[in-house]
Amino acid sequence: MALLTAVAVVLGYIEHLIPMPGGIPGIKLGLANTVLLYAIYLLDVKSAFLLMVLKVGLSGLMYGGVSAMMFSFGGGVCSLVMMLLIKKLGGGVSIIGVSVVGAVFHNVGQTAVAAFMVNTAALMGYVPFLLVAAVVTGVLTGIAAKYAIQGLKASGMENVKMPGKESKPQHSQEEPK
Repeated sequence: MALLTAVAVVLGYIEHLIPMPGGIPGIKLGLANTVLLYAIYLLDVKSAFLLMVLKVGLSGLMYGGVSAMMFSFGGGVCSLVMMLLIKKLGGGVSIIGVSVVGAVFHNVGQTAVAAFMVNTAALMGYVPFLLVAAVVTGVLTGIAAKYAIQGLKASGMENVKMPGKESKPQHSQEEPK
């Protein structure tokens, strides 16, 4: 879990260094979401939730601040819950589709927290732009996660036992699509 958290935090830091076109606040690539998708598909729900909380907390402490943590936590919870629901109930939605749903609901959650904190609905004007960006970045992140998971499965690494667990991590029997 420590290694996955470290990878997520580093990917989050790297995406802060990449300028996004358009100048709209809140648009990011979502590189750390590849690690969360890994957790959703190859670990259990508790591990995925813990990974999200650790990434949000550590990233906020290191380079975001308290308000960034609040936005990220709101977005992270919405995103994770919806990705888990879509994966479970989505009727064969691919990992790329799950990633897009996660990106969309991360923006929805962050915008809702921001609107609540500043007590204005004017922020909802950003939502259409954020949703378009979320679809694009969700597809890119989903493709990266798909190939990362396929590579791990091909190498047999997804069957490595987690320390402190008696059995291998719970994961879906279905291949990422």
